[in-house]
Amino acid sequence: MATSTISSDEEKQMLNIGIIGMGDMGRLYASKLVAAGWKCVNVCDRPEQYEKLREELKNSGMTVLRDGHHVARRSDFIIYSVEAAYIDDVVAQYGPSTKLGAIVSGQTSVKAPEKQAFEAHLPSDVYIISCHSLHGPKVDTTDQPLVLIQYRAPDDKLRLVERVFACFRSRYVYLTYEDHDIVTANTQAVTHAAFLTMGTAWRSSKDYPWETGRYPGGIETVKINIMLRIYAAKWHVYAGLALLNPAARTQVTQYADSATDLYKLMVAGDRQELTQRMQKARREIFGWADDEEGTGGARHRTRGTAEGVEEERKPILMSDKLLDRFHFAARKHEQQSGAEVTTATTTATKPNSHLALLAIVDCWHTLGINPYAHLDLAATPIFRLWIGVCEYLFRSPGRLSAAIDAAIDDFTFRSDDLEFVVAARGWAQAVRFGNFDLYRWRFEETRAFFAPRFDEATALGAEMLKVVAVEKTV
Repeated sequence: MATSTISSDEEKQMLNIGIIGMGDMGRLYASKLVAAGWKCVNVCDRPEQYEKLREELKNSGMTVLRDGHHVARRSDFIIYSVEAAYIDDVVAQYGPSTKLGAIVSGQTSVKAPEKQAFEAHLPSDVYIISCHSLHGPKVDTTDQPLVLIQYRAPDDKLRLVERVFACFRSRYVYLTYEDHDIVTANTQAVTHAAFLTMGTAWRSSKDYPWETGRYPGGIETVKINIMLRIYAAKWHVYAGLALLNPAARTQVTQYADSATDLYKLMVAGDRQELTQRMQKARREIFGWADDEEGTGGARHRTRGTAEGVEEERKPILMSDKLLDRFHFAARKHEQQSGAEVTTATTTATKPNSHLALLAIVDCWHTLGINPYAHLDLAATPIFRLWIGVCEYLFRSPGRLSAAIDAAIDDFTFRSDDLEFVVAARGWAQAVRFGNFDLYRWRFEETRAFFAPRFDEATALGAEMLKVVAVEKTV
């Protein structure tokens, strides 16, 4: 963890820290700071939430204020923890009240709107050092990437921000506003789109995938658990990142195009073209020859070097045995008609076309994206898992060949693959239109279908992320 010196007791007593916006991440930040001994943590949400929030947090150690004006005028370090779509409106309202010489930060997932809002509405006599924790509110902050953007501030102010955030035990990543948006697009946008698409496709099929017997474990464990984990969150967590980041729109569109192109090859029975396309992507993304077993992990190419340097990486993911520890159990459930259906759990893994994984590797290859470039720098836990399952499928020529054979010859998943393509194109359209209402409708329609299983999924997903984060070998 790259930090400067630890804050003194006097600093923790005297420094006023303000958080405007008490959603899930605002609450995470506030609770971490209070637990670490910061005595002056001022928080607020929308004014109409004041009485409710004050009652809820009366014994929390936080000072609940009526609105952002009260927080901004008394705080030395102010964090705007609001949705990217509303950052301009909120900063326009409360920014002019910022205390002279204060440090202002934003915890939005897309920095272009935040930068514009700060430049337009903050006084010139305040400092700007933005931040972004690249994980959700239910993930342990220890060793997770925490982006710091030193935009308008001297080094001593950055050191102060580092001391404040030291209690998170996160790993600091220093970026510009522009680099942040490129990194988050490469590591999050299309990853979220893939899992959102899976959920919508399964909802359209009107069944829980782990209860059909077609998704028994292994790679499916990651796909199902992370899909549920994403839909258990709030829609705006993903909407801003997708709709307000131009790089994200490009990637989500290409992902839908890749899924469509590959599905057409499957329907046409064009095994040769599908195999050639996947082998080419395998070589370019992972560095493995067509018939080479990638037992040592990916030898990804370091792009932009004259020598074409390749770096050997240990595999991220592991084995079906590891993943099956977090298998989502099938159970009896009631259909809408009221008829009881009994499903049995099976541990046998049936070959699957894995269209979602084939499409993501094809998307990376088509756009010239090296998914490893930002893995160590600023990857989210979900992105690490996503690369891991792709690497696991593509590492073995036998597994990849089995997926291609299933795509061409086995119609077991053909209807699911059709629903996946339709869903992918629907999500891409919502992102291209930049329509928050359409995005929210699509998200919440699917969310309602899976909601009865969120509690189980949250527990399983959290444990899986924790275990996979420390696994180093097969």
